[in-house]
Amino acid sequence: MVIRADFTANTDFAQVEVDEGQVNLTRFGLFYPEKRTFFLEGQGIFSFGVGAGQNTNGGDVPTLFFSRQIGLNNAQEVPLRAGGRLTGKAGNYSIGLLNIATGEKALANAVPTDFSVIRLKRDVLRRSAVGVIYADRSHGIRTPDRARTYGADAAFSFGNDLNLNAYVARTDTPGLAGAHDSYRGQLNYAGDRYGLVAERLVIDEAFNPEVGFVRRPDLRKWTGTARFSPRPKARGRVRKYLYEGTGSYIENHSGVLETRQFDGTFGLDLNNGDTLRVQGTQEFEFLVRPFRIDRAATIRPGAYEFTNLAVRYTLGAQRRLAGTASVERGSFYGGDKKTVGFSAGRYNLTYQIQVQPGVSVNHVELPIGTFTATQLQTRVVYTLTPRTFVAALVQYNSSSRLVSTNARLRWEYTPGSELFVVYTDERDSTSRGFPGLNNRAFVVKIAPLLWF
Repeated sequence: MVIRADFTANTDFAQVEVDEGQVNLTRFGLFYPEKRTFFLEGQGIFSFGVGAGQNTNGGDVPTLFFSRQIGLNNAQEVPLRAGGRLTGKAGNYSIGLLNIATGEKALANAVPTDFSVIRLKRDVLRRSAVGVIYADRSHGIRTPDRARTYGADAAFSFGNDLNLNAYVARTDTPGLAGAHDSYRGQLNYAGDRYGLVAERLVIDEAFNPEVGFVRRPDLRKWTGTARFSPRPKARGRVRKYLYEGTGSYIENHSGVLETRQFDGTFGLDLNNGDTLRVQGTQEFEFLVRPFRIDRAATIRPGAYEFTNLAVRYTLGAQRRLAGTASVERGSFYGGDKKTVGFSAGRYNLTYQIQVQPGVSVNHVELPIGTFTATQLQTRVVYTLTPRTFVAALVQYNSSSRLVSTNARLRWEYTPGSELFVVYTDERDSTSRGFPGLNNRAFVVKIAPLLWF
């Protein structure tokens, strides 16, 4: 049995790097990953509804426990007063308990709130597990009353290739009308040469995990994927070919078709570690209500059809320059969209200095107007010693018209004890000349390790 207990009081996260910006051209919310060390430790125990190795925040599958709901409200930081966490394994059982109390902050419209999560999983068979989760928030976002979430999940693995995943969940949000359930079933055969995925996902219109995250509420979704990925008999530059097709069909609770999408992908996995993907997409979207896609453009309700072609080339991780370059073009809400980008970039300038560039430029021409959404960012990491590094992240987002800088020095002066020096500023790019300053912060933080 290995159980670990962690406690925190009046915690601040001044040393945590700021979020990386994203361009959002959809009507759904963006998912920003957790970066705070206290919540990252033991995070896997609290994952729910997905099998081993699957992405917990991808696509439309809801996240029942999303730790970024704690300490943030209306995009404003909320004081974290005290809390504790118990994680570990006892025999065949994995246990996760968490309770955090946050304080009030008028600017964020936040009141003192308690967050509680209980997660229990049991290993069954050889590589399978079943579990339950309970999450509680004393004051909800959509209601001032207590909001609760309940769920049970199972992940069964048979051999190396066949996986079955399922969950059922319910939320209890007083005053929120409609059905409060969600469930998912997925069959995933992931063989080397053939692959098959079949999935059914339902999220009711009032399903509201107040300590979680739902990208797209109110859906009934069918998804199927078939893959053929042969390896060439003769040795050459190509290690594996990829032929893949995916279809998705999404209705709302009233039975109205909102999304129908078909994707066809051809790919090459090269022996040098590089990959090429060419993807064609045909999509139908029905908007029940308008949404604002840009400051000067609002998409009206109605039916829209899209076709899109995307080409992505990923440089292998062993290269001095690594990352994914992409080009896309297609129709978009009655107009046209062109996208170029370079993501997850990394350039090893020297063995101590690493530059991580990223760029995304989306040029959109619509009947109601034309705009360009641009996200630029560059991270530089300078490792002075194995225990000391300096990292700086500079970003520009055309949608928010902000330029931000975050620079951090971390020095582990003794094993387990750290010194942080952090500088952050945010500037308005619409001002004349050099971007005008919106806010600035300079923080020095010492985190000593005390032995008892």
